[in-house]
This record gives sequence, C-alpha cells and structure tokens, in this order.
Amino acid sequence: MLEVQGISVLYGSLQALQNVSLKIGKGDVTALIGSNGAGKSTTLNTISGLLHPASGKITFQGIEITHLPPHEIVRMGISQVPEGRRLFPFLTVQENLEIGAYTKEARKKLEDTMEWVFQIFPILKERRKQLAYTLSGGEQQMLAIGRALMSRPQLLTLDEPSIGLAPMIVQKIFKILEELNNQGITLMIVEQNVPLALRLADRAYVLENGKITLEGSGEELLKNEYVKKAYIGL
Repeated sequence: MLEVQGISVLYGSLQALQNVSLKIGKGDVTALIGSNGAGKSTTLNTISGLLHPASGKITFQGIEITHLPPHEIVRMGISQVPEGRRLFPFLTVQENLEIGAYTKEARKKLEDTMEWVFQIFPILKERRKQLAYTLSGGEQQMLAIGRALMSRPQLLTLDEPSIGLAPMIVQKIFKILEELNNQGITLMIVEQNVPLALRLADRAYVLENGKITLEGSGEELLKNEYVKKAYIGL
C-alpha cells in the first residue's frame, strides 16, 4: 500500500533520517520502534507531508506523494494521530470530531462516520458536549484516534498512542487498534511499549540514529536477542 524508498530528511544541517526504506502492506499492522530521537516521528511526519525529504520518494497505492501537502495526503487516504494528541482543548468532543472530517468527501459522510466513531468509542458519545481538555488522558487519546478516523482513512498512522496512559487504558487502546485493523484499516504504529507493538504487528522495523537497522515480522523481532536487550529490558 505504501512504500518509502531511500528517504533522507534534514533539519537545517542536521540529518534526521538517512536512506530510510520501508513497506506497508494493505491490511497489515506495521510497527516502527527505536529510542527517543531515532527519527520515528520524523518518519511519520514525512509520510503525512508535514516534512519533505531531501532525497528519496514515497508512493501510496502506486502514486507518488513525496512532495504533496498534508491536506492532499489526507484526501488520498492517510491520516495521522500525532504524539501528544494535539486536540483543540476548548472545543467540544463533537467539534473536534467534525474538524477531522476536513475533506469534501468526508463532509458528505460526516453523520454516518461520527456514528461509526461513537460505536468504536461509546464514551465519546456520552462526552460529546464536553470540552476536550476536561477528558481523562485515555478519553483524549480515544478522541485523537476518533478525529483521525473521521476522514475515513485507508492508512492510519499513530505516534506513541500509549504515552502517558495507565497500563489498563493502554491495553484497551491496543484492543481497539486491533479491532480497527480487523475492520480493514491498515495501521502504522510508532510505540514506546515495544512488546505490545510487536505482538500486534505483522511487520516491524527498528530505527536507530536515523537508519533502519533491523526488520522482520513482529514475532521475529519480539524473539530477537538484541531487541529484547535494547528495547524490552530482558
């Protein structure tokens, strides 16, 4: 579905990514793991069009999207759940969801999509008139995912969906992600909870110092001695 081919990304003179290549298969869950500062968020932001690579290219369903602006990439079917949620705190739950239906196509299906999101996250329906900042951390994360789903993406990318959440809520979020994948949504997850991410992943990549250093199935990397020692603490 998506292919990243040899991209390099610079922040001024600092090289954040160097010749990064990866593939995301339709219907798969792909995990990208690595330490803080490795370039994981940069990778997602480049796929989403928030950053543009100095070299290399990105194709989505056979169409090059390397230098497209973010709104065009959303229109094509890629939506991102950013790290830290980035909600509009003084808008209601419903208003945050409506903003997610940005494209003309999504606007036409707004009511149906919102009901679908409420089926996935019933608590958001209960809280629909509440301001976003009054929600718990877990509810805010559900709202961030719900907002991204309002554009009806084919590929949903998530940047640290478990950050700052209690373990029980993290398990709940990952169960919902598994259900979304079962409904046919392709997922790419950047995640600090490496065991959870690799158990869910069909394919996984390790990113270190801006380079892909390991790849394989989620199960293979979960059993890899280096990954266990460096990222799981075993």
